[in-house]
Amino acid sequence: MSARPQPTSMSHFPPEDLTGVRVRDVTLLSDNWYFLSRYAFDLRLADGTWQSQLREAYDRGNGATILLYNRERGTVVLTRQFRLPAFLNGGAGWMIETAAGLLDGDDPGAAIRREVAEETGYRIGEAREVFDIFMSPGSVTERLHFFIAEFDPADRPTAGGGAEGENENIEVLEIAFDEALAMVARNEIRDAKTILLLYHARIHGIL
Repeated sequence: MSARPQPTSMSHFPPEDLTGVRVRDVTLLSDNWYFLSRYAFDLRLADGTWQSQLREAYDRGNGATILLYNRERGTVVLTRQFRLPAFLNGGAGWMIETAAGLLDGDDPGAAIRREVAEETGYRIGEAREVFDIFMSPGSVTERLHFFIAEFDPADRPTAGGGAEGENENIEVLEIAFDEALAMVARNEIRDAKTILLLYHARIHGIL
C-alpha cells in the first residue's frame, strides 16, 4: 500500500530571512489522489522589495527512475504503459519509459529496487544514482532521483507487469540501445526521464 505524502502546513516553511519567500496562506484545493494546494506568498526581489504572488502546486511525493542496461547484449529494459495525461494532450497515451515510482517512505535506492522488481521482474544489486532533478518545477513539487544499473537476464524471478492491485498493465520491453536512441529521434519515445537517461548513457559511454 502506497504511503501518501502529507499536505503542506504553514509550519513547513523556513524563515523568510533565509529564503526570501514569505508564505502567507496555504489552501488545500483537492486531496482526491494526492494534494493540490494554492499558495499566497511574497517574493523578495533583487532590489529588496516584496512582490505578492498566487500559485498552485501539486504534491505527489518524490520518486525514482532507473535505466536498466546490459553491456554484453547491448540492450536496455524499458516499459510501456498507458498514461492518461499524455492521451489528453494529443498523444496516443501508451508511453515507453524507464521503470519508475514514488519513494513511498523508502530511501531512493530501496525504492527503485522495489519498482524494478514490480514493473520488470528483474532483481538488481547496486544501483548508481547519477543525479536528482525537478521535472516540472512550475507546477509539481516532485524531485526525481535518476539511477542506472546493469541487469542480468538470468536474474528475473517474476515477469513483472506492475504491483498487484494497482491496475498498472505494464509491458516489459528489452530494446537494443541504438534502437532506443533512434526511437527518440523518431518521436516514438517521448518521456522526459527516459530520454535523459538514454542520453546520459550515450554521453558517458555506458553502452
